[in-house]
Amino acid sequence: MVEINPDAVLQFVDVTVRRGSKTLLDRINWTVEEDERWAVLGPNGAGKTTLLQIAAANMHPSAGEAYVFGERLGRVDVFELRPRIGLASASLAERIPAGERVSDVVVSAGYSVLGRWREAYGRLDVRRAVLLLDRLGVGGFAERIYGTLSQGEKARVQIARALMTDPEVLLLDEPAAGMDLGGREDLLRRLTRFAEDPDAPASVLVTHHVEELPPGITHVLLLRDGAVVASGLARDVLTDEHLSQTFGLPLRVERRGGRWYARADH
Repeated sequence: MVEINPDAVLQFVDVTVRRGSKTLLDRINWTVEEDERWAVLGPNGAGKTTLLQIAAANMHPSAGEAYVFGERLGRVDVFELRPRIGLASASLAERIPAGERVSDVVVSAGYSVLGRWREAYGRLDVRRAVLLLDRLGVGGFAERIYGTLSQGEKARVQIARALMTDPEVLLLDEPAAGMDLGGREDLLRRLTRFAEDPDAPASVLVTHHVEELPPGITHVLLLRDGAVVASGLARDVLTDEHLSQTFGLPLRVERRGGRWYARADH
């Protein structure tokens, strides 16, 4: 029997998610502590986004138990949990109004809303939003319209929004998706600073590519077909054997300058 850790940021105990006859997650056991930086890797359909939606308290498991900040989903008001969670994901991005001003996209996170209505934002809120945008490399875009931004610029705005409430855990779903090489490398440089900051919250980054892992990632969870292939310290999990099993072809993994790289083993 798995012992419940009330101090864990996230804890999944035999978490299973089914939709009809399809199993999206199959008996996942996983714990995230407050000083850890996790990456979740796996091919399309592995269950990565489903896992993140449960971590964000946006979905309940079909079976098993999911704890967020020690509170079991299904027995807690999720609206009390969500302000403590920073989330940047494709599903959230689709709901951001294209005509919204960038600074409002960020500052409205403090009210847990998408789209500015009649909320009155204070100067300190606006100043924090601009500082976060600057930290992500888009500080000059505060007055721009969100829909005019590139894919990479939008991703940075979404991360700034996720940080607006000073969350206790940051969840990033493929933050580098759609970026060109320069944009990806610049974002990874900024995420590296975040991951190495001892005062930053626990984080979970979902991606398909080991090349998108910033230095500072401490732990890795590998998923395939909704099940765990391997989980633990990055150096123990990111091996030829584990990645080959995860992606279904022979792979070679190496680490250079704190970055991970993988290629097909011919």
